[in-house]
Amino acid sequence: MSGVKRDWSGKLKRDGPKPAHPAPARNAFTPMFERLRDELDEHHDRRERIVKLSRDITALSKKIIFSLQRVRKIEPQLPKNIQDEVDARLAEIAKLLAALAPEIQGLNRYRYSRSLMCLEELVEALTFAHYLKTQTLIRYEDLCATVEDLTRQGIAAVATSSEDQVMTDAADGPKQADATKPDPPATVSLTQDDYLYGIFDLTGEMMRFATTTLALTGVLAGSESSTSGDEPRTILQDMHDLGSFFEMLPVGGGSRFQWEKKLEVTRQSVQKVERLGYDWIIRGSEKPKGWVPDLSALDQGPPEEDE
Repeated sequence: MSGVKRDWSGKLKRDGPKPAHPAPARNAFTPMFERLRDELDEHHDRRERIVKLSRDITALSKKIIFSLQRVRKIEPQLPKNIQDEVDARLAEIAKLLAALAPEIQGLNRYRYSRSLMCLEELVEALTFAHYLKTQTLIRYEDLCATVEDLTRQGIAAVATSSEDQVMTDAADGPKQADATKPDPPATVSLTQDDYLYGIFDLTGEMMRFATTTLALTGVLAGSESSTSGDEPRTILQDMHDLGSFFEMLPVGGGSRFQWEKKLEVTRQSVQKVERLGYDWIIRGSEKPKGWVPDLSALDQGPPEEDE
């Protein structure tokens, strides 16, 4: 005789299929909570897509910066091999921006701002490329137009790929044309915080560029000629100006901690280039070829971070 099966409370277990659970009770509030559930699911799905696109844009922007760090002097045209690399990665970024744009329209642009750190990295890459060509800082309005143009290029590239796919599937039968006028494509917009934090990070790349070019060429990077008759302007003067402007600015509308942290890193970058230039002028004749200064004495604050 087989034993009797009981559950954890000592009651006899029921043989056969389990009884169906009763349908949940519905009331006047049920539709409201169902809508909230759907909105939360949509929010988490959208945020996941934005984070993935942001990571890809950040990675490509960093690769652009790595390519630009191989430039050895400031001149209107980048070396062809470096320009080709930059253009190829910008084309990939354009497609990612085209996918990102519909997700961050309206209030969503600010709702997901913490997930859009990729735009600061993109600002850093674009401003660094502009500086290496012109030795000037690109204006906020011009940079916004550049990012919007990149988005439109990405939309056009995606549309072209879709048309090619439609042409290959034309044998399936003609599709009815849509008579409605299409809405203008959504674009990615930059905020002032994106611009300022990207410029903060630019000072770190300028410091690395100054260190590398001085070690390899023996002169501080800068313009080769001056129209006013004065000495050519160097990257040290540019960093002095940037540092002074940031010191005069009030704290931005974002996190005060993040602002002060980036400002401190900017101060360190300016000090490193100052020491780099002064050591070279004062003791330059004693330095062997390829000499790189030891800047560790200035690293007394928080470590510099790429964000």
